[in-house]
Amino acid sequence: MAANYRTSLKTTRMTAVRDDIDSGAGAGYIEICSSAYASVLATITLADPCGSVTGDTLTFTMPKSDTSADATGTAAIARIKESAGTVIVQGLTVGTSGTDIILSSLAITAGDTVTLSSATITHSA
Repeated sequence: MAANYRTSLKTTRMTAVRDDIDSGAGAGYIEICSSAYASVLATITLADPCGSVTGDTLTFTMPKSDTSADATGTAAIARIKESAGTVIVQGLTVGTSGTDIILSSLAITAGDTVTLSSATITHSA
């Protein structure tokens, strides 16, 4: 059986995640990667502060873009780092709907603009 947390604790924990993303000297960022983090396809700088917490969900301020993608490939997974490069959250799902990170297309070409239209992290039960 999975653990269940009370709502106020979920809010506290997600606020701590937001604050950790914002803890560096500058804005945190999202790396959109190919499968198993084999390559970073795009790096998208977040707002600072990165977003807001309501209940069990951290919603990032969007849209945000990388105006020159780093590599060509298929977006499969994402991670969030604070400005100095420390990983705060990893294993985020990427897709065109119903995922943590929403892109208009999973096909990324080096040099193209990659726009993140929506991003949320929801606390587990």
